[in-house]
Amino acid sequence: MLYLPTVMHQPRTLLAIAVGALLLGAPRALDPHEIPERVAVRGWVVPRDATLTLYLRVPLEAMRDLDFPLRDDGALDLVRVRELLPDAARLWIAAGLAVEADGEAVAGPRITGARLALPDDRAFESLDAAAANFEAPLLGDSVAIVWQQALFDVRLEYTLPRAGAAITLTPALARLGVRTTTVLHIALEGGEVRTLAYPGDPGRVALDPSWWASAWQFIGEGFRHILGGLDHLLFVLCLVLPLRRWRALVVIVTAFTLAHSLTLGAAALGVVPTALWFPPLVETLIALSIVWLTVENVLLPAERLEGRWKLAFLFGLVHGFGFSFALVDVLQFAGGNLVTALASFNVGVELGQLLVLALAMPALALLRRVVPEERGHLIVWVGSAFIAHTAWHWMAERWADFRAHELAISAPVLDATFALHLMRAALVAALALALGLAFRHILRRFAPSDAPAPDPQHTP
Repeated sequence: MLYLPTVMHQPRTLLAIAVGALLLGAPRALDPHEIPERVAVRGWVVPRDATLTLYLRVPLEAMRDLDFPLRDDGALDLVRVRELLPDAARLWIAAGLAVEADGEAVAGPRITGARLALPDDRAFESLDAAAANFEAPLLGDSVAIVWQQALFDVRLEYTLPRAGAAITLTPALARLGVRTTTVLHIALEGGEVRTLAYPGDPGRVALDPSWWASAWQFIGEGFRHILGGLDHLLFVLCLVLPLRRWRALVVIVTAFTLAHSLTLGAAALGVVPTALWFPPLVETLIALSIVWLTVENVLLPAERLEGRWKLAFLFGLVHGFGFSFALVDVLQFAGGNLVTALASFNVGVELGQLLVLALAMPALALLRRVVPEERGHLIVWVGSAFIAHTAWHWMAERWADFRAHELAISAPVLDATFALHLMRAALVAALALALGLAFRHILRRFAPSDAPAPDPQHTP
């Protein structure tokens, strides 16, 4: 009789009793699983007639809201877990895929297969094996496998409005893990197979893009890359900072464009070293090119700087490799339009450069009107100093990154592959030399003569 009133007058004790009663009386909630650190997705995409079929394989542990039924020995209860697989496929896989045909959204898929596989299963190494996998018997109930090791295979079918429709797939499966990597094989009706490998979500992917669709896509890629690449923009700004005449500006920018277009194409075609130390070396040289230009801007007179197209061409070869590091990852989405994608990426880069120059040159001209002419060099000096400060830090950081890679350069194997790479490298070098000589010849041919005109009244 004395205990109940005592408790009722102690709010904290009463609250603890109420919470304990709720925890003991309520049913156990589903045990949420942690987000997997690394998730590998493999798949086949098969457009046939008016049907699009997707075969996908993901780790079962990526189905995070699934309360895996276990046996007494801790292994998966394969009988009970089968009932949960269609819902998991619908929530975690089908919901992360959007399909368009001829620009119109296609209705959600039919889940025609959802099954588990052992971690050493190799069914997805070919299309025939992946398709046959869904016709094979299910794993026997006696198989013992822990849920962290099981693989989840799903077959999805979309009904297209017509055969031969232009299909676009938008995967959004990055949510399956902290780091999700996808390898997707696209088996076209003509027998061609294209393989896409990408981290995260790639955005809209055309299964068989037309040339104009690839052109539009890669113009945007080049435009975004140059505007997001501060080091390339600072290099171009250093080139034009001391210039006052539009003719000198056009010559230098054209030389830079020709050079980076050449090495960009060579890199996209595989005529570059594949060692891990090569990208940080190129990035270091890009920063060095900016520092070099800032020093020239301060030390050399303006008259000599207007003829620096040779330096712009030389450093443009290096910057082309830098552009290629961004292009190689997205070039796989060009389908069979490799040349179109390369040219369009270059067009996008040039459009971005022209936009920057269109904003920078009038601003510099206005600034030169404000600053007295005898102090006009201060604009170049101050601007170059700020750029040099940033580029120097970049160069130091990138050099440290380069030094961290081991330069494991082994003797090449003198075979047909080595000869082919050597011929390609020699062809690129010869083409670069030919472009440089041709550009110099054109400049000399159309350059105005600096010699005084002869006096028609003078007779020797």
